[in-house]
Amino acid sequence: MEIPSSVTDLLRRALEEDIGPGDITTSLVISRDRKSKARYLAKADFVLAGLPFAKEVFHLLDPSIRFRMFFRDGDRINKGNILAEVNGKTRDILAGERVSLNILQRLSGIATLTEAYVKRVKEFKAKIVDTRKTTPCMRFMEKYAVKMGGGWNHRFGLFDAILIKDNHIEAAGGIRKAVNLARKGHHLSKIEVEVGNVKDLGKAIDAGADVIMLDNMTVNDMRRAVEISNGRVKLEASGGVGLENVREIAETGVDFISVGSLTHSAAAVDISLKIVR
Repeated sequence: MEIPSSVTDLLRRALEEDIGPGDITTSLVISRDRKSKARYLAKADFVLAGLPFAKEVFHLLDPSIRFRMFFRDGDRINKGNILAEVNGKTRDILAGERVSLNILQRLSGIATLTEAYVKRVKEFKAKIVDTRKTTPCMRFMEKYAVKMGGGWNHRFGLFDAILIKDNHIEAAGGIRKAVNLARKGHHLSKIEVEVGNVKDLGKAIDAGADVIMLDNMTVNDMRRAVEISNGRVKLEASGGVGLENVREIAETGVDFISVGSLTHSAAAVDISLKIVR
């Protein structure tokens, strides 16, 4: 995987934030020429995501550091597994420890939560997709983690897909007008429209929407929407989705289920980095 320059810059800034003018403790107790080997240890069961970014953290500190991976992102990890090994100057290992762990723990948490959602709906056609509810400037990494957990990426940002939401509709003067303006003004072929009720679903279908987001609809209304659309458009369920109800939502026959909590509420997993010599 090629890491975008924006992500490399973010990792560099994260190191600068943590290290500042210098690591006081390490500079006092560790000699400059000391070298060590350290291992990432899984302290829980989870789905792995983020090793390439952890590796990049150390290469920003010293390109000669050796980073050996024993697993791949997307692998199911068991408590006690050694994930990767770092060899290099001890000072550099300690300097990159926390930033690399923060990334690994956060992204693996997202991948693990995503897998839990994917497993709940595996018997149905619905795909679990993410949202733009991501940590500022970490979107690439967090959406990458969703894919490692078996989920799918929705649009990356405001620039790569047309999604007409309630505020667009209000400001434009209605669903049909908003869809017509979008169709005439851009080359993107697919237009998604957000609706909050069955009546507006009909309007969006008549206006020529390709995908319709069912925003905070009840499960019964979702079923009605599937019946009304009858395969003419793709349907995305959104809002109020949790592990406790995602299966019931998938049973309605929708094509996509977007889950904001994949990226805004995933708990970090437990990983440590230990010097072994």
